[in-house]
Amino acid sequence: MKNINFLFVLIFGLSLGLTSCEEFLEETVKDQVSVDYIYNSPAGLEVGVNALYNQMRFYNLPSGDNSDLWANVFFMVATDLGLHRTWNTPYGTGHNPQSFTGSKWIQGYKIIDRCSAIITSARSIKMDEAAKKRLVAQARVIRGELYLDLKQMYGGILIDTIPTTPQNINDPVEYKVASDADVYKLIDGDLDYAIANLPFKVDPGRYGQGVARHIRGKSALWQQDWAEAAAQFDAIINDGTHGLVALADVWGQNGNHKESLFTYQKDFLLGPSDELAGGGGSWLSSVFTHRTYELNTNELVQDVAYGGQALGWFYPNNYLKSLYDQANDLRFKTYYYSDNYQDYKINVPSNPKFGQPITNPAIAAPNGNYRAWHWSLKKYHDSEKLPMTSNSYKDYMYYRLAETYLLASEAYHNLGNDTKALAYLNKVRRRGYTGNPESTVTTFDLTAWTLNNYLDESARELAFENNRWFLLKRLGLLVERQNLYFRSSPSGTISGEVQLKMTPAMVNMPIPQSQIDLMGKPAGFNVGYN
Repeated sequence: MKNINFLFVLIFGLSLGLTSCEEFLEETVKDQVSVDYIYNSPAGLEVGVNALYNQMRFYNLPSGDNSDLWANVFFMVATDLGLHRTWNTPYGTGHNPQSFTGSKWIQGYKIIDRCSAIITSARSIKMDEAAKKRLVAQARVIRGELYLDLKQMYGGILIDTIPTTPQNINDPVEYKVASDADVYKLIDGDLDYAIANLPFKVDPGRYGQGVARHIRGKSALWQQDWAEAAAQFDAIINDGTHGLVALADVWGQNGNHKESLFTYQKDFLLGPSDELAGGGGSWLSSVFTHRTYELNTNELVQDVAYGGQALGWFYPNNYLKSLYDQANDLRFKTYYYSDNYQDYKINVPSNPKFGQPITNPAIAAPNGNYRAWHWSLKKYHDSEKLPMTSNSYKDYMYYRLAETYLLASEAYHNLGNDTKALAYLNKVRRRGYTGNPESTVTTFDLTAWTLNNYLDESARELAFENNRWFLLKRLGLLVERQNLYFRSSPSGTISGEVQLKMTPAMVNMPIPQSQIDLMGKPAGFNVGYN
């Protein structure tokens, strides 16, 4: 029985292009790569797997200003660490099944369908067995990753491993919420297969054993299987393929360093489009950055060193700022644009004070104009971004070893081994204070593992990456912490800051109403939403 996929405008993954169901049924294949070739030949199987990476890059790093970008930005900023100024408003009037973007739900299931098609078709393709297993393993990592994503985001989800074909697209459909046990069995089965068939060392932009184990460890944490989580994280740490890098290099221009478990690849010369190998221009480097060049046009013009073209839609908030030891924690200056105006120099050549510190922004921007001046995020800084554009083609590190260490710390604490839990926590912390990933300086070590110490250190290291929202949800703290600290300032001023209340139902994202209607409004989905 085919049980879900006719709900979506399906992607049938090809090497460079995507076709709809209608196009798939036509005799002429417009991009000249037949579906038979994709799913019935060794070379075609590889083309299909390559297409999955393009689709995943669009899923997690879409180009431009659209609902797909918002679907990703939401999870980066709508936590206890964020401040909203403009654009889409987290937890506002649009947080409902009718209005909230359905990008993650729709795109996620599209890619799952193509993963299942590759996994299923590979069984009948005659080719080198080891090579086939490696290709299938990549498809299974992606499918397992997506099901974990959907489970974390939506709570009640569907599971389906039968790929859509012209023969089954009109089969009877059954819609029901899958049990937690069934969802995690599928996720863990896919990831365990991948772990068994992928090496640690892979080319940039490919899933290897490290990222498969990292996701498998996360799945174990959601199931409170602390021993399994610890074992998976230890395997990554002890293998040696991955390691922490110098603090200055973590979010430098090269995203394919040793700390990266997986980095999405961008290349303007091979694009620039989400459908092409190079990928479209990402706006992440502009979304979180203040517009210093608006402070005083006689002193400042756009400068790539100060973020270049910026949007200033979201910022780190004062709560996050309070967590840093600003005098000693090097991450405060490395991961963020400085909030000391003397660090910014007049760069208008005709100004007689060229090269001297800019005018005090408190004078230039009264009442704390957030758009022009605010403590802002530097992690996605692109030193090669062209002037006057929000498009960035910098590679995007999505999974990294620092998070592995921190999650391993949590797992060991829950196993009753705080000695190892603290060793892992302080490994990351020492790098933050010294810049050196191999530092043995104990001056700033934490001496007790507490939940607050753990959450605070995680915030200092991983803020505005794709993890805080999910971590707080897993720990049952999302609503409480968000309501305490998340702020919105529609006016873009200090005096305009307000709280936006998150309701308990919002710990699960709203499934698009269009999808609920097509399913016949079955029970168990969108619980708590009207």
